[in-house]
Amino acid sequence: MHNVWAMKMEQFTRFTPEERGRLDMLVAARQRHHDARDDIIAQGAHSDHCHVLLSGFACRYALLPDGQRQIMAFLVPGDLCDAEIFVLDRMDHAIGALVPSVTAMIPASAMRVLLREVSAVSEALWWGTMTDLAVLRERIVDHGRRTADERVAHLLYEMLVRHRIVAETRGDTFDFPITQTDLADATGLTPSHVNRVLRRLRDEGIIVWHSRVLTVVDPAQLKQLGQFNADYLHLQRTESGDPAVLARAGDLIAPHHLDHLSMDFGPTNRPVRRIVS
Repeated sequence: MHNVWAMKMEQFTRFTPEERGRLDMLVAARQRHHDARDDIIAQGAHSDHCHVLLSGFACRYALLPDGQRQIMAFLVPGDLCDAEIFVLDRMDHAIGALVPSVTAMIPASAMRVLLREVSAVSEALWWGTMTDLAVLRERIVDHGRRTADERVAHLLYEMLVRHRIVAETRGDTFDFPITQTDLADATGLTPSHVNRVLRRLRDEGIIVWHSRVLTVVDPAQLKQLGQFNADYLHLQRTESGDPAVLARAGDLIAPHHLDHLSMDFGPTNRPVRRIVS
């Protein structure tokens, strides 16, 4: 069984056959299909189930009173959408399917057992929650310090990495079925500004985005442009060179000892990365 939820959490730990079988049963027991632009769970709603995205593409978003939308994070297969819902009375944001998607519905009672026990699975679930929070923090960095080109490049490279670790790519090509408006709502830019950035990336031979499919032609250049550092994704086993997971995205991720960088400030007061030996 191609269990993308387990494949994501395997970046943190190696599961025993029994633990893997337990996760397989949870995602197979009850699944739900969502149409494009439907809410998987609405802002202000409560649910007795947590949702794991198995296929498709979704996002965390909030609507402002004037109807404007802010996308806080994109969700790819393997992501647990709403681990907090069985603790909180209601969702403080929405999870929306951007394309037809399938989720596994994990009963809240089962999630409580998993999170309260002492096991590799419970530790991996906490790791996943901490990683999701780190992705949200990275969006704060985006909006506070990155230029438009850097924001878009960073997000596209992140999407490549996150799709690769759950084997949802064909080389450096993956389904990216969103609109430029979606990308604008995620980066804090206007759709026309996003269009100009994407055009530059295409003209420079860095990406090809056609018919809802994105190919990263030059990953190294995209990574450099986005000033991408994978630390916030906490891909421990890939960073350590574990052969069981290394083939998925190891070529995209620098070894851990090279990912620790300090900053010097050049004459323009823009930070310049310096590897700490």
